[in-house]
Amino acid sequence: MGNLDWFILTGTLLFIVIYGVWKTKGSKNVSDYVLGGKEARWWTIGLSVMATQASAITFLSTPGQAFHDGMGFVQFYFGLPLAMIVICIVFVPIYHRLKVYTAYEFLEKRFDLKTRSLAAILFLVQRGLAAGITIYAPSIILSAVLGWDLLTLNIIIGILVIIYTVSGGTKAVSVTQKQQMIIIMTGMFVAFFFILGALPPEISFSNALKVAGASEKLNILDFDLNTSSRYTFWSGITGGFFLALAYFGTDQSQVQRYLSGKSVREMQLGLIFNGIFKIPMQFFILLVGIMVFVFYQYNPSPINFNPAARIAVENSEYAEDYQELEERHKEIELEKTMAQDEFYGALKLKEYAATMEAKQHILAVNQKEKVNREKAKLLISQADSLVQTNDKDYVFIHFILNNLPKGLIGLLLAVILSAAMSSTASELNALGTISALDLYKRNKKGEFTQQHYVRVSKAFTLLWGIIAILIACVADLFDNLIQLVNIIGSIFYGNVLGIFLLAFFFKFVKGNAVFVAAIITQIIVIVGYQLDWMSYLWLNAFGCTLVIIFAMVLEGFDRILKNPPIET
Repeated sequence: MGNLDWFILTGTLLFIVIYGVWKTKGSKNVSDYVLGGKEARWWTIGLSVMATQASAITFLSTPGQAFHDGMGFVQFYFGLPLAMIVICIVFVPIYHRLKVYTAYEFLEKRFDLKTRSLAAILFLVQRGLAAGITIYAPSIILSAVLGWDLLTLNIIIGILVIIYTVSGGTKAVSVTQKQQMIIIMTGMFVAFFFILGALPPEISFSNALKVAGASEKLNILDFDLNTSSRYTFWSGITGGFFLALAYFGTDQSQVQRYLSGKSVREMQLGLIFNGIFKIPMQFFILLVGIMVFVFYQYNPSPINFNPAARIAVENSEYAEDYQELEERHKEIELEKTMAQDEFYGALKLKEYAATMEAKQHILAVNQKEKVNREKAKLLISQADSLVQTNDKDYVFIHFILNNLPKGLIGLLLAVILSAAMSSTASELNALGTISALDLYKRNKKGEFTQQHYVRVSKAFTLLWGIIAILIACVADLFDNLIQLVNIIGSIFYGNVLGIFLLAFFFKFVKGNAVFVAAIITQIIVIVGYQLDWMSYLWLNAFGCTLVIIFAMVLEGFDRILKNPPIET
């Protein structure tokens, strides 16, 4: 990194922190601090909702996901627009009418305090873990690639977020997220157009898509009914729907974003904005990954994108074997370029038979490359079992650092860290709010001033910021980071969503039945995930259905015991 990159990176991050503190200083009461004074307009809500979900993991992992597996991951978001419609019609009017500060406050009004507290605790557990991961994700990758100290990175990112989140609360999160989304999308568009310009002169955008299509990277829809398949149309439209409904409808980090709206209409418009633009945004990020894939069809790529993996194996007894695989990788890359030229030539001459033959050649070469990469992963794991062999999260950052010109590297690193800060800020804001209002205020005896609860909210936000940093410092990389966050959510979200659906639509079910059903369901879902009963996306629908059935059965038994049938 050059001086220009450092200037752009540090300047961007400092601007976000200083702007957030300056624009939101002085919260007078709980409403100001927790809901931003309910002044947010729909575009602020929409961008804030999108920025909360789009963490650094999104911009690190998603291009790598597309590079290795193609565009199929976009199916994960197919249920989101439907979820936005349901939330706008059902959730938003009820939250607004009851004038709640948190989603779980509604559960006490409908059920009882213990159900509210249980839902709040489930949120604190899963979102507390997620907050640590959103700090850890960019830190571990930047540390591995740039050689920066991991512990220092975790602390720096955490402290920057804590400063403006503790200072300004919800309003600080919302106003900074608008700037962050502008920086993020600018950086991604710059990267996209740079890749197009770096391709061979004859490879236009449409030709690049044909090259990607020949390797079956553009297969978007999968209608396979197998529940073990991770990303299909059906898992997206059902499991993705339940996950989005739970996340945007019951997760305080999102609910707090739209509860800050000026009116029901502003809240609904903000969510509809998210529903309309979220899939295109994810499609575009995946498309950037596809363009990176096309770029590496004509340019050398490492056999494994994680630099720590290469260092580990080169300093081991397997170094010579690994070098042989690298030589084999270079031969395959040469064959791959020749196959692509053969395909493009046949395509240009519009020779269908030759085009299909060339495509089969490309797929065969891709399979050779995949097998060779798997062999390299095996050697890496034998050299050091602690080194991450799955390199999906390293693909995009490797491209940035090795191919972008000075200045653009700093911009793209600012994108990654801005995204980390935006999502972490929302999570800390929500964690502090839930701890202060759902647990502390509701269970604390005595009367206290508004300023007291503002101070308590700030203290809990600071505490959760420290906890998130600590989790980041002891975290371990697991498969693909974007999947890890979604897995954690899927384990808890279905259960919590079921509790809310019981509250909305099953008026005869009471608090005791819901409380017991939720505990049983959470245990079963965790066991089901551990035993791999189904793909994690289906856990949302599974947990939601389970808690509703258990609660209805328990309520029925309770009524029978209290009112036994009269014998005749």
